Amino acid sequence: MTTAATLAEPLAPLRADPARTAVLFDVDGTLAPIVRHADDATVSEAVRGLLIQVAKRYGVVACVSGRRAADARRIVSIGSIAYVGAHGGELLRPGNVRPEVDRALEEWSRRVQDFAREADNAPLSRLRIRLEDKESIVAFHWRGTPDEGAAHAAVQEVANRAEAVGLSTHWGRKVLEVRPPVRMDKGIGIRHLLREADVRAALYVGDDATDLDAFDALTELAQQGRLDTVICAGVRSEEGPREIVERADLVLDGPGDVRALLEALLAG
Repeated sequence: MTTAATLAEPLAPLRADPARTAVLFDVDGTLAPIVRHADDATVSEAVRGLLIQVAKRYGVVACVSGRRAADARRIVSIGSIAYVGAHGGELLRPGNVRPEVDRALEEWSRRVQDFAREADNAPLSRLRIRLEDKESIVAFHWRGTPDEGAAHAAVQEVANRAEAVGLSTHWGRKVLEVRPPVRMDKGIGIRHLLREADVRAALYVGDDATDLDAFDALTELAQQGRLDTVICAGVRSEEGPREIVERADLVLDGPGDVRALLEALLAG
């Protein structure tokens, strides 16, 4: 397992000027272990305590999630940091009650919800496929179902129907998301978050394909001269895409290593 000591050197550019550094984390699979039921996800007290300390030291600290921003805040349980939710469609700033929502997503939310109600039928229930309501996004989970192969096939049919009526689909770790047909990704949300922030360095930590958009956004900001230092950390897992490891500046083995990274950010 990676230790805080081994991470201290690669993170030194961030620790040199924490007030002008953004520290950004995915939630599921990064701060919180992947669990069978999405509603059961939790961040350990040890990790939460470290994240609170990091938030006091660094200029911008945020969690970036496919969940609704309010749900991400509920899981992490820290009100003093920002939350980018719905894959960039929402931004919940520290201390705020309501998120800033992309207007295009609001216009499509009802159609996504209508599709979800129609798709949530008896065959899906028999296969124990679970729906997760993310307002403008609906997720279909089949992790831990009695017959994951049959469940995956049924979810594929849902994806086909969604695309046939003009909605977009995105596949994750044993989950399908049905989304509005507008551009939405974590990179867009990060750009919105950092637009007026006085930061020159940024760290992003993630484990899934959607996190590659965050890698891209920070790399582009560096190429544009907006950031001097960018560190992309990939959390390795059996189900995660190999690109996360191939493109990462740092490779971590699960949430345990993420805890070590938090400790390294606080070193010195």
